[in-house]
Amino acid sequence: MRLRLLLRRLTVSAPRMTVRSNLPWPVRWVFLAIVFGFCAAISLWAFEFGKEIAGLDRGVKQELEKSRLLTSALEAEVLQMKRERDQAQSISNTAGTVMTSEKANQEKLIEQIKLLTADNQGLKDDLGFFEKLIPATGVEQISIRGLQAEFRSSHEIKWQILVIQSSKNSPELSGRLEVTLSGFQNGKPWTGALPAGPQAFKIKQYGRFDGIFEIPPQVVVKGITARVLDGSVIKAIQTLKI
Repeated sequence: MRLRLLLRRLTVSAPRMTVRSNLPWPVRWVFLAIVFGFCAAISLWAFEFGKEIAGLDRGVKQELEKSRLLTSALEAEVLQMKRERDQAQSISNTAGTVMTSEKANQEKLIEQIKLLTADNQGLKDDLGFFEKLIPATGVEQISIRGLQAEFRSSHEIKWQILVIQSSKNSPELSGRLEVTLSGFQNGKPWTGALPAGPQAFKIKQYGRFDGIFEIPPQVVVKGITARVLDGSVIKAIQTLKI
């Protein structure tokens, strides 16, 4: 009987036994949390200690330092490039202003050259006109030189005349200059004089006279005649066909 009870206790069919702790569950959870925290702290310390032993932490710090130095160098290079860009922009703006000023000065010089060219041409014309002051051999004491006429428009004609005395030591000459134009009006002969009549003048060596004559309608001018009068006596006369 006793053997049977012993075998029954040792076999699967033996009754189950439950072991219960006297500690409450909250205390158990706190204890477990403390144990896990302690294990985590040991693991973290072991990891950091392993990195320090392996030299990984030192390499990371060196890489970080290199990265910091490289970043500082790049920032300095960027600032230098920015300063160079600003300087180049300033130079470009200055060059643009200089070019604009030079262009304006060049245009002014071109205008001045045009004016000087026109003045030079005018001086050449005057030189050719005054070259006729040289008296020809055998001329009279008073003569008319350089009688010119040109049409400014269909109803205006500009004329100019040079009156000279052949002798360099001639006394002052007082006289009148009469200018007449000749042509045709409606197919008939036509003659016109200055509206104010003969022009009085006084000259010592030479005198230059000019004016503008308004052509009447339907008039075709064919010639111009200049006379130097001393009273009613004609001292010199010259006719130009147009």
